[in-house]
Amino acid sequence: MAAKRYFFPYRKERPVTNVLHDEEAVSTFIGRKLRNAVRTHPGLSGVYPLRDAHDAFASRATLAQTAEKTLDLQYYIWKNDLTGTLMLKTLLNAADRGVRVRLLLDDNGINGLDDFLLALHHHDNIEVRLFNPFPFRWPKRAGLLLNFGRLNRRMHNKSFTADNQLSIVGGRNVGDEYFGAGAGVLFSDLDVLLAGPVVGDISADFNSYWNHQLSVPIQQIVKGDHTTEYNYLLNRASEVEQNPDARTFVDIIRESDFLKNILNDSLEMQWSPVKLVSDPPSKVLNKTRSKDMLALQLREALGKPQAQILLVSSYFVPTKAGVKAFSRMSLDGIDIRILTNSLDATDVKIVHAGYEKRRPAMLKSGIRLFEMKRTADESGAGTKEKAGPLGSSGSSLHAKTFAVDGQRLFIGSFNFDPRSIHLNTEMGVVIESPEFVSEVQSVFKNRVPKRAYEVVLSDKERLNWIEQQDNGKTIHTREPNTGSLQLFGIRLLSKLPIEWLL
Repeated sequence: MAAKRYFFPYRKERPVTNVLHDEEAVSTFIGRKLRNAVRTHPGLSGVYPLRDAHDAFASRATLAQTAEKTLDLQYYIWKNDLTGTLMLKTLLNAADRGVRVRLLLDDNGINGLDDFLLALHHHDNIEVRLFNPFPFRWPKRAGLLLNFGRLNRRMHNKSFTADNQLSIVGGRNVGDEYFGAGAGVLFSDLDVLLAGPVVGDISADFNSYWNHQLSVPIQQIVKGDHTTEYNYLLNRASEVEQNPDARTFVDIIRESDFLKNILNDSLEMQWSPVKLVSDPPSKVLNKTRSKDMLALQLREALGKPQAQILLVSSYFVPTKAGVKAFSRMSLDGIDIRILTNSLDATDVKIVHAGYEKRRPAMLKSGIRLFEMKRTADESGAGTKEKAGPLGSSGSSLHAKTFAVDGQRLFIGSFNFDPRSIHLNTEMGVVIESPEFVSEVQSVFKNRVPKRAYEVVLSDKERLNWIEQQDNGKTIHTREPNTGSLQLFGIRLLSKLPIEWLL
């Protein structure tokens, strides 16, 4: 079923489309259900945390099933697996009802989906665009040789918006490991469902990407018999739906508390000041002023820390400058605690090379470092366990959140690494909520010590990893659950000048 591939057409015209107007949006089913809550909380946005992996899938599917006018989706990765296929079928069902679907995907994260996406694009109510596409479809990475400077920069944003009334923003892409499906690595992650004024900002931000010159309609890049591909998509979706594992997700959607609550006007959102922070799409072309980039927006929105920073980052690469800044704050008396993946738990081993060499300097300044353990159970059975602001249990940390001074909390796609700061586009929200921040504080106090190693310096200033267990604690004198060859490789990589790429 392989479609014929064509080169990337840089200058072809594409239709400009916009978000749903306010008067249309509020007249939809979702708009009517939210109307009273929005009116009684002027200037505030509703926030509903999606901590559980299964709920995160069900909420997206429910939004697609409930939308009446529009669905706008923006993702870095969309997997050709069980949940990815089910979600595509859900979008197709919405389009069959007359909902306009705009699907914007980064071209780096859609392996094996060209044909399915082309089939969807030819539906009257669906348009698929690829952001920053590669000039070749196969071998795709060959394009890096021609234009590494542009193709190395990717759109890492993640949002799902229904009828310009409800949005989901956070760390999750679309794929089994993000939604607690199947075996293998399962990510501990976090999203938030949002209502109110911030949704309009998210929609406007989506529009800026959708109508950007680097967002190219898929039919300009991939050619094929869309009728054949459409039938193939339906057959594939039918096969997946007959899979016993898929029935779990069908049952979850049907029994979802989220669906029941929105139908009964009982979705318990917390209403708070919420600010969107987002890189402009021109960042990929290296044409963005520093004051317009997310990193500076985030610094201004969070304010200058006075007492505490709690940081959760799956891929933490602080760089020499970051270590200096964190250390200065720590020496000034600010309580700084950081949770990232251990070498055993991370799904991107090379990133650890940019982090491991920075640990001694941070520890000497008083910063506390915690490294997520890789859980033994990878069957997905444990994904319903709540873990507060860190999402549901998983074998690898993927959440990106940090809290400042007990008042403000960031949730989004931004990792504290050079790639997020300088190369990729990112987005997220800053929430003014002492209640949510108190949850993060509680997790660092009560759960993190059980789910993570604390890294400390011994009397001889060597790294130790403290593992808390029910029967006491174990002190590891080397990276837990890693072999000598792997350690040698990571330390060799840490000597190379590649930190800016991580």
